[in-house]
Amino acid sequence: MRSSKSRSRGNKNRNNRPSGGNIINRVFDSSGPDGKVRGTPQQIIEKYNQLHRDAQLAGDRVAAENFAQHAEHYTRMLSEAQREVDKAREEQEEQNRQRQAERDRERAERLRAQEEASAGSSDGDAAQTTLDAAFGSDDNGLVETPEDRPAKKPRKPRQRKPKPEGGDAQPAEAQAASD
Repeated sequence: MRSSKSRSRGNKNRNNRPSGGNIINRVFDSSGPDGKVRGTPQQIIEKYNQLHRDAQLAGDRVAAENFAQHAEHYTRMLSEAQREVDKAREEQEEQNRQRQAERDRERAERLRAQEEASAGSSDGDAAQTTLDAAFGSDDNGLVETPEDRPAKKPRKPRQRKPKPEGGDAQPAEAQAASD
């Protein structure tokens, strides 16, 4: 665990940007000219745009411009966060494509080895031995089916213990548990 002494008390993050995380769904407190506006960036943008329209209708050009600038700030923050999310998604998709291509190559190699082994020898055991040597396992890659399993002997039904004589008398263990 990190020591609390490693941070200085006066070193605060004064800008309203988080160091990381999901900005799109994060709740901000915006101190605008008309008081605090709280919400996600999209909600704050909508609120400042509404305040901008109200100030325009009231004829207050300075306040309208101020609200428009606040809305633009959060619009830029939101678009930057969206670009980062899109970039991360593209990177993840590229990694997934690379993994799938690797799996496809491995599968093609296995099939080629199986075909070579079956074509090179008429004996099925020798072909399996060749495959096992190539892939380092005793598993032939086939799924075990119920028909392949040896038949199990049927179980004998469990014998129940006879009830104690005496009618309603509970065993000592049950009486101790209920007390």
